[in-house]
Amino acid sequence: MALRSILLTVAGALALATVPGVPAAADGCPGLARAHVPGAEHQERSCLADLTTAGTVPAGRTVPGDFAGLTAAGTVNPTGVPGIQVDGYFPDTSTGNTHHGWNHDSQFVLRLPERWNGGLVITGAPGVRRQYANDRAISDFVLAKGYAFAATDKGNTGVTFHRDGRTPGDAVVEWNRRVTQLTVAAKAATLLRYGSLPRRTYVTGLSNGGYLARWQLENVPWLYDGGLDWEGTLFRAEGPNLLTYLPTALRAYPRFAAGDPTARDELIAAGFSPGSEPLWAFHHQVYWDLTQRIYREEFDPDWDGDLEAGIPFCASGTPNCDADYDYSTRPQARAAMAKVQLTGRIGKPMITLHGTLDTLLPRETDSDVYDRLIAARGRSHLHRYLVVEGGNHVDGLYDLLPSVTRPILPCYRDAFGALEAWVDRGVAPAPDRTLPRPAGDVVNTC
Repeated sequence: MALRSILLTVAGALALATVPGVPAAADGCPGLARAHVPGAEHQERSCLADLTTAGTVPAGRTVPGDFAGLTAAGTVNPTGVPGIQVDGYFPDTSTGNTHHGWNHDSQFVLRLPERWNGGLVITGAPGVRRQYANDRAISDFVLAKGYAFAATDKGNTGVTFHRDGRTPGDAVVEWNRRVTQLTVAAKAATLLRYGSLPRRTYVTGLSNGGYLARWQLENVPWLYDGGLDWEGTLFRAEGPNLLTYLPTALRAYPRFAAGDPTARDELIAAGFSPGSEPLWAFHHQVYWDLTQRIYREEFDPDWDGDLEAGIPFCASGTPNCDADYDYSTRPQARAAMAKVQLTGRIGKPMITLHGTLDTLLPRETDSDVYDRLIAARGRSHLHRYLVVEGGNHVDGLYDLLPSVTRPILPCYRDAFGALEAWVDRGVAPAPDRTLPRPAGDVVNTC
């Protein structure tokens, strides 16, 4: 979003006192008449007794499928946060998001708690999920602390997200633009609802949402006071990135499953951590193949000719098989990824969490590299890196493999408190470290 558009959005908000056509405040829902997201093409307001998932699920104001599998079954979440929810969308030409029957992308959700602490938390959906994906993992927690919360679907969703945009990489470019757009609009919305702009604004997210937090703090840091990166995706034109190691996984795993001991060595050399072997079958079936094909289609659609996103679960040696994709020989892919790559040049305090057993984004090819990029930019004083022993990419896998994995969410919540202390009181967190698996309730304790 251009600076002129940002200024116009804020100016428009300042010019509004009440929103035409919105009913007067309902009992128990102060500010409903002022709840408005400037720049939205369509928006609907709800007065809710509880903005957490304990209230939004029965009220039909969230979609549980968006956040399925992202948290462990035993996760204890806060409840009882009354306030206003605004659901809507910004102008867009793509139509992949079918929520609410709108068939319109760039959908968002904004939650404005009745008891506001003056803060705002912004996030984008992980993976190719939609705007409610962070409701259990992030929204419930920050709302209970008094923050307003806003999330976007990133402007394109689902396994065909790569169809959006005119040239390779454009769909991911839009992700970053939509987060910036939502941040500006949500700030203006808090001004309308509460009479003041946020005292603090944080950007955060999981997986692709973590990538978005990284990108925002590198490129528009003035919009935020800090960020929390939960296993963000690393896009680097020269690598490493998803397309440099996933083909190895696709080639080697079938041999590993058949008992070839050299295949394990290849997977470890590609970046997958020793000890993550029990997770490989699941990731091969659910994540590796699909992720390689749809992201390769986004950054290098010509590689497989007229096919769209290749051939699912093809054997190495099959024509146009993504198991044989070689990123190093594809300058067009590097050019597309350069549009969205990270540099490490963060401008505000940020904490990164990454699990030792992340088997989709191995820390050795992701956050370890990003930490070095930040150091090379002379920004280590703005960064803390927490490695979570036993943490995997999605906490829901704890329910399948409790003796192997461990949820990261409790550590995320602790890290959020550390970020608040860092920004509000200047209390810098402890140096980079590994967080050992705790005794007792690992689902709710870091």
